[in-house]
Amino acid sequence: MPLQDRKNHWENIYQTKSLEEVSWYQPTPETSLALIKEFDLPKSAKIIDIGAGDSFLVDHLLDLGFVNITILDISASAIERAKQRLGNKSANIKWIVADASDFQPKEQYDFWHDRAAFHFLTADKEIDNYIQTAANAVSKNGIMVIGTFSEQGPKKCSGIEIQQYSESTLVSRFLKHFEKIECFTIDHKTPFDTVQNFVFCSFKRKND
Repeated sequence: MPLQDRKNHWENIYQTKSLEEVSWYQPTPETSLALIKEFDLPKSAKIIDIGAGDSFLVDHLLDLGFVNITILDISASAIERAKQRLGNKSANIKWIVADASDFQPKEQYDFWHDRAAFHFLTADKEIDNYIQTAANAVSKNGIMVIGTFSEQGPKKCSGIEIQQYSESTLVSRFLKHFEKIECFTIDHKTPFDTVQNFVFCSFKRKND
């Protein structure tokens, strides 16, 4: 899907659907929070959430005391919704409207988090751009967490095609710049009582 079409698609989603009407709705992002706890990040760690939409992860990060958070999404409407929900707290967040495959980072991050954005990239050029962007943006020895639909998960989301991954195919995508720490699969129950199987992998940035 061309970049502008993808942007228009997501603007429409966030302008017409409420929080509880999207399949990725997750009041408490338990898997992501458990991984952040596992890596024992300092409260000053630079964290970026890729394709965050109006996810609640940022709320939890603020409650945990993290002070250097960046939220990136292709949809300005999604970011505006998150800002409105956070109220005055939104001033403590860096907000970026950009596509993950066309993002020019101006700083490096200690923790790169992506739950369900990477799998929307299906063209090789976009995937390669994303990987190179992550390589540029994650600090040396920094951590990256990617969660995508597994090979047992959906083949579409929000009406558009996605790229399914297994542990091996996800790891191989990032092998040039990142070393696998761990991978696991987990089920996400949607607001519609359906189940989506995800594969999550955590990586450490290589010193290349």
